[in-house]
Amino acid sequence: MTNAYQSLAETVGHDDPRWAFGSGVEDVQAEITSPVPDGVDPADLAEYCLMLADDALVYSHRLSEWVTNAPELEEEVALANIALDLLGQARVLLSRAGHVEGRIAGREGRDEDALAYLRTERQFRNVALAEIGDELDFARAVARLLLFSSWRLALLHRLLGSRDPVVAAVAAKGVKELTYHRDHAARWTLRLGDGTADSHRRMQAALDTVWPYVEELFRTSDVEQRLAAAGVAVDPAEVRPEVDGVLDEVFAAATLGRPQRPGIGTIGGRAGRQGLHTEHLGHVLAEMQSLARQHPGATW
Repeated sequence: MTNAYQSLAETVGHDDPRWAFGSGVEDVQAEITSPVPDGVDPADLAEYCLMLADDALVYSHRLSEWVTNAPELEEEVALANIALDLLGQARVLLSRAGHVEGRIAGREGRDEDALAYLRTERQFRNVALAEIGDELDFARAVARLLLFSSWRLALLHRLLGSRDPVVAAVAAKGVKELTYHRDHAARWTLRLGDGTADSHRRMQAALDTVWPYVEELFRTSDVEQRLAAAGVAVDPAEVRPEVDGVLDEVFAAATLGRPQRPGIGTIGGRAGRQGLHTEHLGHVLAEMQSLARQHPGATW
């Protein structure tokens, strides 16, 4: 009996039976095994790919929670498609991280599934903004998408010139995707912020709730600092003026005030990039990894 993936592939004439489930950047697959750029520490490159991948993977899972819960059918489809875009980015970056990791150890590295489903919380490198829940508050979902997409789009714009061919290829496709994500979130922010008195109140409250997680987005880890100097990564601190400018423009149009809440600090200088997470990530991984852990080695 033909499975669901194969049926979809035959319907659209696509070679990859999982194309509709975040297959991502087709033209980069051959570059996964590209050599590490000269002068770049392979361990740093693998770690950076995990950072970018984990942001996308974990947030993709969070967005998928809105399927059957969004306020209208069109929005449910839109959020599902945004989640798939991010899942596609994550798959390629996880594959690159696994390949580079394998070269360091002199063996075949872990594949994307092993990295997604078999790592523990402390081994994930995503920022907290990706892992927190929306509590089925649509205004909060909009606020988080606006902040995340504005930040990631600014990063990917600068990663177009990355010396790592896989990172550059993901950025080239991701810039187009994130431009839509940011526009979608901005439109909803305007609609809610400059709507009724109640929608304005709820949108402002949503921004106030997620704002403490913004500070972490612009902290520079040691890995990012070294790779930025080597022309592979971006120092996230450098994109803050651009992101702030975009957000200020949206807030003004939506008659919203910039939140004044302080950022959530680090613990001993460590946060998501160093594997220190909020209590939310454990719940995300318990759900996301449950099937793979119950049936290790299974394929479908």
